[in-house]
Amino acid sequence: MKYFSLNENAPNVSFRDAVVNGIAPDRGLYFPESITPLSKEFIDNLDNYSNDEIAYEIIKQFVGDEIPEQDLKEIVKETLCFDFPVVPIEENIGSLELFHGPTMAFKDVGGRFMARCLGYFNKKEKNDKDITVLVATSGDTGGAVASGFLGVKGVNVVILYPSGKVSNVQEKQLTALGQNITALEVEGAFDDCQDMVKTAFLDESLKGHRTLTSANSINVARWLPQAFYFFFAYKQIKDKSKDIVFSVPSGNYGNICAGMIAQRLGLPIKEFVTGTNANKVVPTYLETGKYEPKPTIATISNAMDVGAPSNFIRIEKLHDFDVDKLRKNLKGYSYTDAEATAAMGHLYKKFNYVAEPHGAIGYLALKNYLKTAENTQGVFLETAHPVKFMDVLYPGVAETIELPEQIKAVIDKPKVAIKISDYKGLTDFLKS
Repeated sequence: MKYFSLNENAPNVSFRDAVVNGIAPDRGLYFPESITPLSKEFIDNLDNYSNDEIAYEIIKQFVGDEIPEQDLKEIVKETLCFDFPVVPIEENIGSLELFHGPTMAFKDVGGRFMARCLGYFNKKEKNDKDITVLVATSGDTGGAVASGFLGVKGVNVVILYPSGKVSNVQEKQLTALGQNITALEVEGAFDDCQDMVKTAFLDESLKGHRTLTSANSINVARWLPQAFYFFFAYKQIKDKSKDIVFSVPSGNYGNICAGMIAQRLGLPIKEFVTGTNANKVVPTYLETGKYEPKPTIATISNAMDVGAPSNFIRIEKLHDFDVDKLRKNLKGYSYTDAEATAAMGHLYKKFNYVAEPHGAIGYLALKNYLKTAENTQGVFLETAHPVKFMDVLYPGVAETIELPEQIKAVIDKPKVAIKISDYKGLTDFLKS
C-alpha cells in the first residue's frame, strides 16, 4: 500500500514512511492510494469472527507486506485488550462505549496500534537514534499516546497541551507518567498546539536534533485503526433490518472519518451524524457550503474545542471535495454547554446512564437526526469515561462515580510539565 499527500505536492510513500514521517513534506495529510471493500460474506458473518480477526482483516490492506502476518496479528491482539460494548439506552438508540481501555478514552486503540507499529519498525531496522513522537492534544489524545508509548525503547514522546483547557484527570494522564514521556504546557488553545506540531515537522533547523513523527490522528497509524469500532458495534446490533447511523461527537474529525473508511470497506452504514459544541465549523459548512476555520471557543466538551479540524480534508477527499455528496452522508448539529448539561441530566434521570459532555452531544445529535428518519436505528459514541470530566457532569452525578483503577494509578501522582508560550519555546526544548 502506498500513501499520497492530500496537498498533492510530495512523493508517494510506504506505510512505514507515512507512519514515521507523520505528515508529508508539503504539509499534506497522507491518504491511502486505494480502499478495497471487504467481502459481503465476511461482513454478513461478523458474528463468526473475534474482534482480533475482524481488525486484522480491516487493517491488513493498509499495512501491506511491510509487517509480516504474524507480527501484525500480534500487534492487533495487544492493541485490543479491552471491550467495546454497545449499551442499549432507549428504543433505536445505543451507546458504543469506547472508554474501557488503559486511559479510558477512544484514542487508546490508535495510540496502542501506532506505538506497536513504530516499535516493530525500530526493532527491525535496529535504529541507533531515538524517534521523538510529537503530539498535540485537546484532552484525551495525549493520555492515550503517553500510555501506548510508555517504556517503548527508542521512542521519546513530547505532548503539547493547552494550559487550563484539559480536565484534572486528563492532565495527570499527560504529566504524571515520567520515563520517556514529557509534557509541554502551552499558553494558548489546542489549535496553537496543533500548529506548532505541524510547523516543527517541516522545520529544517530541527534536522540533526530530532527525528520527529506525530501521534495525532493526522498519523495514518493513529487514524485508520479507529475503523475497528464501527465493525465491532455493527457485530453487536441484533436487528439488522433497520438502517444504521452512527453519531460521532467530533473535534478533529479523525474518528468519524475512520467510520467513513469502515463504510467504504463495505459496512452498511446509512450515513453519519456529527455533533459538536460552539466550535461548529463543519455543521456551518454543511449548511452554507463555506468552510471557514474559526478561533477556538472553550467549552465543557473540551476535546471538541477545535476551530480548524485537521482530518476534515480526508472527509472531503472521500466525497470528492463535493459538498453535495458530503451532505448526503453527513448531518451536522451543534449544542451549547447548557444543552449538553441538560442531556447528561436526562440520560441519568430517565435511563440511569452516566454520560460525559461529548457523549451527551453525540446523543443529542442522534435524537435530532432520528426525528425525521424512518426505519432507522442509531449508535452514538461515548468517547471517554465520565470520570475524566467530573467537574462538568450533571449536578450530583459525580458523587455516584467510583474512581476506576486506571485513574487511581495516576490521580495522586505529581504533575510534571514544562511551560512554553510560543513556537520558540518548543524548538528550544527539542534542541536541548
